[in-house]
Amino acid sequence: MDTLIQLRAASPFLQRCETPIGRVEVLSDGEAVTSVALEQRGSLPHDGLAYDSDAVADEAVAQLLDYFQGVRRRFTVPVAHHGTPFQHAVWAVLAELRWGEHTSYGAIARAVGRAGSGRAVGGAIAINPTPLIVGCHRVLSATGRVTGWSWGDGAATKARLLAHEGIPFIP
Repeated sequence: MDTLIQLRAASPFLQRCETPIGRVEVLSDGEAVTSVALEQRGSLPHDGLAYDSDAVADEAVAQLLDYFQGVRRRFTVPVAHHGTPFQHAVWAVLAELRWGEHTSYGAIARAVGRAGSGRAVGGAIAINPTPLIVGCHRVLSATGRVTGWSWGDGAATKARLLAHEGIPFIP
């Protein structure tokens, strides 16, 4: 319970919505989205907490719902990430990817000046605090294969998101 209390203090606003890939939870600190979580095995990280939303979390949910309806192709809600400089560099590259664009782990490693560090890039992507908004699902292996994903139902959810955006991939 201490973890929930600590997270709740850092991000006091909570909103949820139903999407084609399951429920999604958004946390906001009142100025930016600090976390997005996708339902895994029927639960969300803060299922025990009541909604306590704000304008930022409400806007994030509205933009997510528009994304799933196919009318939004770019998120404009502010995000606040906490991580290492390397993680921030990886997440910044992800944030530049637009609807229908994709890249590879190796290409991101080269973009952040760490060629050959594809595994480290994968680690940073795995802990992206705002999936969907910062589109980590748009990263494929060098051969175009869908590799593991930390959210929802894993690779199956990632494949659904790629298909939603018309991104070609190898299952």
